[in-house]
Amino acid sequence: MAPVSNLNKDFPAYPKIVFMGTPDYAVPSLEILIKQGYMIQAVVTQPDRPVGRSKKLVPSPVKRVATRFGLEVLQPEKPSDKAFYEGIRDLSPDLLVVVAFGQILKKDLLEIPRWGALNIHASLLPKYRGAAPIQRAIINDETKTGLSAMRMEEGLDTGPVLLQEEVLIGFDETAGELHDRLALLSGDILVKTIEGMRNGQLIEKPQEGSEATYAPKIDRTISFINWNQPASTISALIRALDPWPGAITPVGGKDIKLFSSKVVEGEALDLSPGRIAEHSVE
Repeated sequence: MAPVSNLNKDFPAYPKIVFMGTPDYAVPSLEILIKQGYMIQAVVTQPDRPVGRSKKLVPSPVKRVATRFGLEVLQPEKPSDKAFYEGIRDLSPDLLVVVAFGQILKKDLLEIPRWGALNIHASLLPKYRGAAPIQRAIINDETKTGLSAMRMEEGLDTGPVLLQEEVLIGFDETAGELHDRLALLSGDILVKTIEGMRNGQLIEKPQEGSEATYAPKIDRTISFINWNQPASTISALIRALDPWPGAITPVGGKDIKLFSSKVVEGEALDLSPGRIAEHSVE
């Protein structure tokens, strides 16, 4: 392991940054860079997508923020497009910052910036590499997760880690709630990492591949509740799929989605699994 100061001894005080991100999760990271005066050469986000019955094209949350601050916005269909690659190369950025961009980036793009590409990933790598680290951590009933600032490689979340921060998961916290907390904290760890690269306080730590676990994309196939499982397992699934796509159970011939859940201690009721013991209307 080499100190970042040895690798980046000429790291600029305010590096020229190309920011890549798309959803709400990436917004706090972009905003903190803007507010702290970093030189953002361009913001790369996914193309506007049709939404609703009208199929109206809607910009990504990151694009809305970038437009509000008058930043240049690039929206390639694929980041491997030749014209996009050449455009980034011509900018000659010092650093590429990637937060929840949503597409795989190839080696030739990652190697353009002088100091490489920095990614903020929502897990304590090498655990939960992949697309859904927040939801998978809750599904597995983890008590903690965290954030990793990683120097990107071509592999799936395999790059060396520069900085990590542990975050406890609340007893009945949903994926949506944890998502929002980690989004805010991602901006903080991003700035700490850039500052650490500048002053040489960080040490790159290669990931142990043998300790890696994976967090594949969530789909509807895992949404159906098995009421014969332990209460803690069911509760974890419901919380992990809140707000999307929602845990499902059939009731009266219809699929009902359940949101928010907690396990409570008390006397066991003589009811079959999945039976509603009590309900109220708010």
